[in-house]
This record gives sequence, structure tokens and C-alpha cells, in this order.
Amino acid sequence: MGGESATRTAPRSGGAGKAPVGSRTGQRLSGLAVALGLVLFLGGFGWGAVVYLPYTVPTSSMAPTIKMGDRVLAQRVDGSEIRRGDVVVFKDKTWVTGSSVVKRVVAVGGDTVSCCTKGKLTVNGKQIDEPYLAAGSLAEITDFPTVKVPTGRLFLLGDERRGSLDSTAHLTDAASGTVARSAVTARVDAIAWPMNGMLERPTGFKALGGLSQPGPLPTMVALVIAGAVLVLGGAAYGPVAKLAGRSRARTEPAGAR
Repeated sequence: MGGESATRTAPRSGGAGKAPVGSRTGQRLSGLAVALGLVLFLGGFGWGAVVYLPYTVPTSSMAPTIKMGDRVLAQRVDGSEIRRGDVVVFKDKTWVTGSSVVKRVVAVGGDTVSCCTKGKLTVNGKQIDEPYLAAGSLAEITDFPTVKVPTGRLFLLGDERRGSLDSTAHLTDAASGTVARSAVTARVDAIAWPMNGMLERPTGFKALGGLSQPGPLPTMVALVIAGAVLVLGGAAYGPVAKLAGRSRARTEPAGAR
């Protein structure tokens, strides 16, 4: 009887094998967080690689919106999706051989465009507000005659109107300086470097028809950030739990061990 009682009441050795309460659940949750984080992180990057093209702008013709050397992200789109006000990347061998060009679409097939009326670009008889232009830039552009944009084509200008090799420099072409919609490969969505963020949609064209919608870049960035947070948080669980266990061990009374 006495021996049996002693066996029941004897303390366990040191508690060295005693795991923190909930540690197994925590480890499972941390592993799940890391796995989910990797899916979101890699998924965001993969989605971006499929949808966007990186492009370095080689000239200052789109200043001050996009400066020479800026790195932009351009969403892959079909030319039929392009709207007035969009900044697009295109290739046209009658403009530049072998290189992509970045310009702003100011008129589409069926529009009439001219410059300048009271210092403003005119499309379909409407004076267009262009707050993205540098002060006085319209005054530096030579007036050009009214152009009727052929169906399926686009009239493009640089935001730096002085000396930009845009539609005004090709007015002697058969298509009046326009570019086919099919020549467009992408629409600029954001300036990635320097990190100036998403391009603003030009509301001055809104009265002429709907503007294009921003691409999914903000959603992709959110996925990447969320994934990184989950991966780091899940990976940190083990070291944090270990430190917490050591702290408890130091603060527990000797008799509690």
C-alpha cells in the first residue's frame, strides 16, 4: 500500500519532455500558413508574368507622365480593347523599325481630331482637358489640320508635344498618321520604377465614351504581399515558440518543474 502510494505521488522527472500547450496545433497552422503563403506569392508573380509586359521607355516623348528610362508595366491587351486616353505600346514599321513605341491614344476610328482650339486638342468638336500635359506644352505644338481617323485605326500623341514623333509627324502617310489597332501589343497600367504607381485614367475623354478599366495589378500586388506575410509569419512560429518556452522555463519556480 505504502509503495503504491509513493509511486502515484512521485513527481515526474524535470518536465523536460513536456511540450507547450497547443504547440502541435500551432505547428500545423504555421505549416498551413507557409503553404498558403507560397501559393499566393508565386501565384501573384505568375499571374503578373502572364498578364503584364515590362518595358523601359527610351525617350522623353511621354514626359511628364512617363520620363525617359522609366520602367513601366503594360497589360497585354487586344487592340480592340483600347479606348481614348490610353497609353499604349505598339509596333509599326512605318514609324520605327523593330522597336516598340509608347504614345497616348487621343482619337479612335471614326473620330475627327484637330489642334488647337483655344489652346486645347479637339476631338469630335469637343475641347479635351489634358491635365497630364506639362504647362505650356500645347502652345509648343504646331496646329495640324482636322484628321478623320479611319475605321480600325488610332491617332496617337506624346504627352511631351514638342518634337514627339507621333501621329503629327506622319500626317503625310496614306492613313493620316494613324496606327492600326492590331499594332497595339499592350496598354501601360503603371510605372514600376521609379515606383510612381498606377497611371490615372484621363477623365477629359470621358464625355466621348467609356474609359478603359485599370488592370488587375493591384490585386496581384495584394496577393504577393499577403503571401509574403503568411510565409514569414508561419516560418517565424517555430523560433518564437522556442523562445517563449525558454522564457517560461526561466521564470517558473523550481518546485513547479
